[in-house]
Amino acid sequence: MINNHRLENAKQISSPNFNKRPNQAISLIVIHNISLPPGKFNNNHIEDFFTNQLNTSQHPYFKTIKELKVSAHLLIKRNGMIIQFVPFNQRAWHAGESSYKGKYNCNDFSIGIELQGDDNTPYESVQYEALNKVINLLKSHYPISAIKGHSDISPIRKTDPGPYFKWSKLHAIT
Repeated sequence: MINNHRLENAKQISSPNFNKRPNQAISLIVIHNISLPPGKFNNNHIEDFFTNQLNTSQHPYFKTIKELKVSAHLLIKRNGMIIQFVPFNQRAWHAGESSYKGKYNCNDFSIGIELQGDDNTPYESVQYEALNKVINLLKSHYPISAIKGHSDISPIRKTDPGPYFKWSKLHAIT
C-alpha cells in the first residue's frame, strides 16, 4: 500500500539527495542496478551512499564516488527487502543526464528503483517478486506509462540494469 507517497511495507531511510519535482506527472519507472563496492553484496554501503554517510576508508573505490550526491526512490536488496529513500512525489537523483521520448531530465517525471546487483550477476527471484509488487502498486497510484532501464534513457553513459536482468520476469511491461 502507498500512503503519503511512501510504500508502507518498505523500510524508510531518508536521503538528503532529492528536491521538489516540477509540475509533471510521474509517468516512467527507471530500473537500475547498484553494488558497492562493485560486485559486492550483502552490506549496507548503498544505504550509506544514498545518505551521504559512506566511509571512504572502507574501500578504495569509495574515494572515487565520495563527492557524488545520489539517491533513488527505492532499493530492492538481494533478499527482496525494500528500502525507500525518497517519497515518490519528490525528485530523487537517480537518472542523471537522460531523456525519454524527447523529454529530458527523466528525474523530473520518473520513479527510480535500484536493484542490488551488477551487470555480471543474475538477479534473485525474490527481487523480481518484490519489483513486480512495487510496480503494480505504483501503477495503481500514478499514471505510469513506461518501464525502462537506465541504459534506455542514458544509453551512452549507462548499461544497467544489465544483460542479466530478465525483462520477461516483469508482469506489467509497458
